[in-house]
Amino acid sequence: MIIMGSVIAASFGVQTQANRERDFAQGSFHHFVIGGIVFSILFVLLLVGIVEIVLYVSDV
Repeated sequence: MIIMGSVIAASFGVQTQANRERDFAQGSFHHFVIGGIVFSILFVLLLVGIVEIVLYVSDV
C-alpha cells in the first residue's frame, strides 16, 4: 500500500522529501517500476473510458 501511495504521489509531483528518502531506504526499485507501469496503464484506461462515456452521451 505504501508503494502505490508513493507511486501516485510521485506521478503528480507531490512526494515529500521524507517520503522519498523512506522509499529509497525501504522499497525495492522493481516494486516501484511495476507500480508505476500499472498506475500508468490504469490511468490511461480511465481516461479512455471517460472519453468514451462523453462521446456516447454527446451522441457524436
